[in-house]
Amino acid sequence: MGTDVVGVPEGSDVVLDLRLESVVEGVLVTGTARVHVEGECVRCLDPVSSEQEVRVQELYLYPDQDVDDEEAERLEGDLIDLEPLLRDAVVLGLPFRPVCRDDCPGLCPECGARLADDTGHRHEQDDPRWAALSALRTSTTTDDDAARTTTHDDEEVS
Repeated sequence: MGTDVVGVPEGSDVVLDLRLESVVEGVLVTGTARVHVEGECVRCLDPVSSEQEVRVQELYLYPDQDVDDEEAERLEGDLIDLEPLLRDAVVLGLPFRPVCRDDCPGLCPECGARLADDTGHRHEQDDPRWAALSALRTSTTTDDDAARTTTHDDEEVS
């Protein structure tokens, strides 16, 4: 049960604490399910592991109940199939973007280095919006150097 990023490992235990109540329409199931969740941090790709508890509640109708809702869960004889209820509750309760810690800095978008290992990590990069001015700065520096050389040559001649 889960997504590509995080889920309940196949074969792991599910701890149920359920209350089953007989009501006029059928059997009302309420309680909690506790599962072990594993995945990877969406920022740094480190393994993530935790325990999760979800609340569940569902009414299972008696087979002879005439209800307009075609998708209503029904008892199968004396049995209740809890798998769809648990799957829906657990998957909806999973974190959409799991992180190893709230302040995880993730990976460098340029080179993929773990930013948690090197807090001062950075790359020199020019903003493309300033590229034209950067070229102008380079040509101005070259012109200033040429002007200094010419002035220096003129002074020697004098």
